[in-house]
Amino acid sequence: MVEEYLSDREQEEALRSWWRDNWRWVVGGVALGLALLVGWQYWQRQALQKSEQAAQTYADFNAALASNNQEKVEPLLKDLDTSHSRSPYNDQAHLAVANAHVSAGKFEQAIAELKLVSDKSEDPALAQIARLRMARVHLQLGHHDEALALLDVSKAGAFTAQVQEIRGDVLLAKGDRNGARLAYQAAIGAGVAPHTAPNESDLLHLKLQDLSDATMPASVSAEVAVPAAVTK
Repeated sequence: MVEEYLSDREQEEALRSWWRDNWRWVVGGVALGLALLVGWQYWQRQALQKSEQAAQTYADFNAALASNNQEKVEPLLKDLDTSHSRSPYNDQAHLAVANAHVSAGKFEQAIAELKLVSDKSEDPALAQIARLRMARVHLQLGHHDEALALLDVSKAGAFTAQVQEIRGDVLLAKGDRNGARLAYQAAIGAGVAPHTAPNESDLLHLKLQDLSDATMPASVSAEVAVPAAVTK
């Protein structure tokens, strides 16, 4: 290396010369790095503070909704919409409002809330949950084609079992018993869906069993129903 052949004085002078030519870049780089670090820490603090505010607003909203305090429900929901529109708390609030509308028999209002979550949520799972609930409400109103339009199996992903089960319910309501049976079988084949309780899985098997029993020939049904010992 060239430095090995330079005296200490010459190396010191070379270093000074390099510093005179490059100190601005070095200082600028350090300043930029510090600015980025400070900015990142500030952004993290702001994000945490905003998340905590959204959580508190959602908690207040839930308490107001549970006590049916509409004077507080509306402004708190508006606050979530305007200040925390991209937060999952905002989606959860609209799902809660939709549930309250369903309980009150206000099905059209429930559909409007669910459609809002379905269209705008940045969480694919919450958007899918909103579509499933919307399909249920349409089924309740007898809007069978509207319900089926929301139940796209090709896009269901981890919710395939739930989508197929609701499809079965809609097809059965339309009088398509064979289609309902196939949908229930597909739901069982897809496995347990997210957020599905064990008793709901049992109910799905009962739905399929009811369809199988209803289509079984009378003679076969009687043989199944009567113990073999009695027929001897």
